[in-house]
Amino acid sequence: MLTFFEHRLEKQYDKKAYYLNLKGNQPMEHTTSDGRILVMTAVEGEREAVLRGLKGDTRFVVELAGVGAPSAAASTALALATGGYRLVISAGIGGGFVKVAALESVVVADAIIAADLGAETAEGFSSVDELGFGSSRIAVNAATAQRFVQALRDAGQTAVAGPILTVSTATGTAATAERLAKRVPGAAAEAMEGYGVAVAANRFELPMMEIRTISNTVGPRDRASWRIKEALQALEAAFSTLTEVI
Repeated sequence: MLTFFEHRLEKQYDKKAYYLNLKGNQPMEHTTSDGRILVMTAVEGEREAVLRGLKGDTRFVVELAGVGAPSAAASTALALATGGYRLVISAGIGGGFVKVAALESVVVADAIIAADLGAETAEGFSSVDELGFGSSRIAVNAATAQRFVQALRDAGQTAVAGPILTVSTATGTAATAERLAKRVPGAAAEAMEGYGVAVAANRFELPMMEIRTISNTVGPRDRASWRIKEALQALEAAFSTLTEVI
């Protein structure tokens, strides 16, 4: 018996297309300007900020992914099943690593990494790569990331390119922040959906971006210091710039 999800897929696209690109998590190099751009955000506030920045640009479709990588992967796959997309973007606010990404800045992923996907051992953490169960890292086109960062800087925003970590539990202590920074040298930001969105995009052989604006520092939870409103404003501005360069 087919599940609800399988029924939807049968109706919306040729199922053979779903089973592409199973050999690795490599960046796609599609350069066609045809097709739509799918943007996935975790929550409605992020979606509204993106839509304000897009100003009605009909090339973009903005959907809700839900919170966390599993929900994001399923929601993205369902959206992509309609076909006609050329690029997928995971977007929203997130935490920035100290001395790499400042509050209210923009981080554009040059790699998307499931930072806590693996196993705990007596010697410490082992990633799924080390365990031989696939890869915790999905590559993106680094040149594209750098071009967008430069466009953001030209528009007056503070922006960096760097690894964005996907975690199942948002960091709340200095010790965890230190472990993650050591595990992924140069880590710029953390969020909870990017890897899930990227897995779905990768299966459809579509290029991927992740864009995060920084609302808080990765480390001890201090809600009084969070700048959610400002980060959402930065997200809006970033997508306004994106429409001019993509």
